Amino acid sequence: MVEEGKESILQFAPFQSAVDEGFWHRLSSLKLNKLGIDESPIPITGFFAPCSHNQVSNHLTLLAESLPPESSEQSFMPAISHGNRNRCPVPGILYNTNTLEGFQALDKQDLLRAEARKIWDDILSGKVEEDSSVLLRFLVISFADLKKWSFHYWFAFPALVLDPPATVVNLKPAAQWFNTEEAESITAACNDWRNMCSTTDVPFFLVSLSSGSVAAIRHLAEFEALQRDGHKVLFGFYDPCNLPNNPGWPLRNLLWFICRRWSLHKVQFFCYRENRGFADLEVSLVGEVSMPNSQELRNLQNMPNAVGWEINNRGRKASRCISLAKTMDPTRLAIEAADLNLKLMRWRQLPSLNLNVLSSTRCLLLGAGTLGCQVARMLMAWGVRKITLLDSGKVSMSNPLRQSLYTLDDCLNGGEFKATAGVKSLSRIFPAVEAESVVMSIPMPGHPVMSQEENRVLEECRRLHDLIDSHDAIFLLTDTRESRWLPSLLCANANKITITAALGFDSFLVMRHGAGPLGSSHEIKDESMNTLSTEIGTLSLTDNIRGQRLGCYFCNDVVAPVDSTTNRTLDQQCTVTRPGLAPIASSLAVELLVGILHHPSRILAKAEFSNSNDTGGEQPLGILPHQIRGSLSQFSQMTLVGHASTSCTACSSTVVSEYRKRGMDLILQAINHPTYLEDLTGLTELMKSAGSFELDWDNDTGDEDEDCVEI
Repeated sequence: MVEEGKESILQFAPFQSAVDEGFWHRLSSLKLNKLGIDESPIPITGFFAPCSHNQVSNHLTLLAESLPPESSEQSFMPAISHGNRNRCPVPGILYNTNTLEGFQALDKQDLLRAEARKIWDDILSGKVEEDSSVLLRFLVISFADLKKWSFHYWFAFPALVLDPPATVVNLKPAAQWFNTEEAESITAACNDWRNMCSTTDVPFFLVSLSSGSVAAIRHLAEFEALQRDGHKVLFGFYDPCNLPNNPGWPLRNLLWFICRRWSLHKVQFFCYRENRGFADLEVSLVGEVSMPNSQELRNLQNMPNAVGWEINNRGRKASRCISLAKTMDPTRLAIEAADLNLKLMRWRQLPSLNLNVLSSTRCLLLGAGTLGCQVARMLMAWGVRKITLLDSGKVSMSNPLRQSLYTLDDCLNGGEFKATAGVKSLSRIFPAVEAESVVMSIPMPGHPVMSQEENRVLEECRRLHDLIDSHDAIFLLTDTRESRWLPSLLCANANKITITAALGFDSFLVMRHGAGPLGSSHEIKDESMNTLSTEIGTLSLTDNIRGQRLGCYFCNDVVAPVDSTTNRTLDQQCTVTRPGLAPIASSLAVELLVGILHHPSRILAKAEFSNSNDTGGEQPLGILPHQIRGSLSQFSQMTLVGHASTSCTACSSTVVSEYRKRGMDLILQAINHPTYLEDLTGLTELMKSAGSFELDWDNDTGDEDEDCVEI
């Protein structure tokens, strides 16, 4: 309280900031998904309210809705809602830098003056009378470390400096300033003002008292009219400060506005404060200040100096840092961290990367061994969240070194099922993965079943059929050739994205299967004889593949798959490969899937080659080959294409049509009768025809050098 007659320099309680955790989450999302490396200033909205407790000041708060929506295309402005008595909106600006060094190097004084210039211009233009909240403009500089979930930031509340400063003539609680009748009228008028949606969040206003002690709250633009009517007028504002002897920060720019607009020598002000949502004149303040040289200040052409950088908790002018890592749920933190690399790809290298497609793709991995473990991990790294592991084997002591999802504990007590142990491991690695395990074997041709086992085998066939139908992409990662036949047939029938990875000792094959014969618009013609008779010099790869369906894993075979495990030595029974081969093949298999998902033709995409001009325009992820064959001994790799065969035992229209007619009967016959598939597809006749060819050899023993061509 300042006694009347004892003038002193008017001192203001600084504005204080508060940032809700949701603001940082929204800023992180906005940075990753929309802003990228763009450091352009972002319009934001802060919120404050009058002090509502005599022990605590209110803060200017940033909430999640303070930032503009990510989906906004027409205007990059935050959506401001009006009519909330506890949220008076204040316009602000955010400068978010890409690096900590950039944050530290920002010219703080220039930024402060630039924002103060906006306030000054609003005063000169009269905009303040239309929207008084512009007197409270603020700015924030920040750096978001999205790896550590820590945020460096600093608030500034620009205030124009009065020089010489205003001096206090009198300052005391409002209840002591007004008589009882005036106090009651002002209290009622303030409560009415605060209860109206149109005015509740207007932070600056006029308090007028008529000769009959009747109070009314008016807008700033009505000052001159009230003066003409002989009303006593006080300039009011929502005061966030709780101090009994100091007005809050908003008064600073209000005094400059009054001085510039009306050149008043004496100004009476009303610091409006509340108690439990109602006007409280016991804690509200009324004061009178003297404005020296008010006429000179009104004629000032240049913008005055500005202050306003916030003092931190240690009483120093310095930035603050907050870390959310410890307060976040570990699963949510893992999700944000896992998506970070993928979202960063979209900043520069791959803006078209569709993370929603990847996260929603349901992948079925047939085989949870060396290949299956690596493929599962690569899928998670690409943002795939729905993975099903299918395997019937158990983890053995030799597995953990090569199969990255298993440890020694999984081998104990006879070993846990690979599918089950693999899913547990995936969940430990990334808790948000939606992984499921299926423990079952895959029925195979050449492995006859006894009559008492038929029901079990048929049930496994039906279950596999349902699993393939319910997934979007199928990986064939099993150890044996014949175990890939039934999945290949079912995928061709369902027209599913199918990717095969197969290993030799030092070589590998990774390929994508073509579309199913009944799901594609192209029927395959048997061009084998025509191809043999085509002159080498006139071959055109792109002409040859145009309009043809790509083949599956079995399209180049001239025999049906048979039992490859019986009567084999130990090294033939196990998948003996160089340890580095599986990670290479697995990575390529997953990259192939990502390429398919981002290709406009998806499963119908033609085979593409790096030296081909007929790729329809290279996609952002590069070419999309059909087959990739590699040799580790030669450190070489090549891309090939294989057309679908009309005699294929897995994906030909003959076999798929027969499966649709006969269903499980066809599968059972293929399992129990090794030659059935060859007879059905015409391979038996083809081999007989090939055996009937007779070749005549030229036995001429002339001079050998005449026909010798050195290459």
